[in-house]
Amino acid sequence: MDIKKVPTNTITRDIKNLAEPTGNIYETVVILSKRANQIALAEKKELNRKLEDFKNERDTKDEVFENKEQIEISKYYERLPKPDLQAISEFEGGELYFKVASSDDIVK
Repeated sequence: MDIKKVPTNTITRDIKNLAEPTGNIYETVVILSKRANQIALAEKKELNRKLEDFKNERDTKDEVFENKEQIEISKYYERLPKPDLQAISEFEGGELYFKVASSDDIVK
């Protein structure tokens, strides 16, 4: 998915169009929320990994030195589209794979 094509602000969507692939708006919401959580977790891990380079063992809570590169990295992640908007864009573009469990798949 190209992040540049994802809108950075909220837009109005037709619920019927969102519910069409699953047949149920509630299933669609669950799918979208799970995917948004996956995206958010991946972004958080990536950001933390990049910011680890700037961590200094001598830093304490009282004296934290900010680096220009560190600030630029943080600003980049702030400008990215929100995970829920990315998930909706993937869902609408048919890029999102999901499987609905049947009653036979449930273990009792």
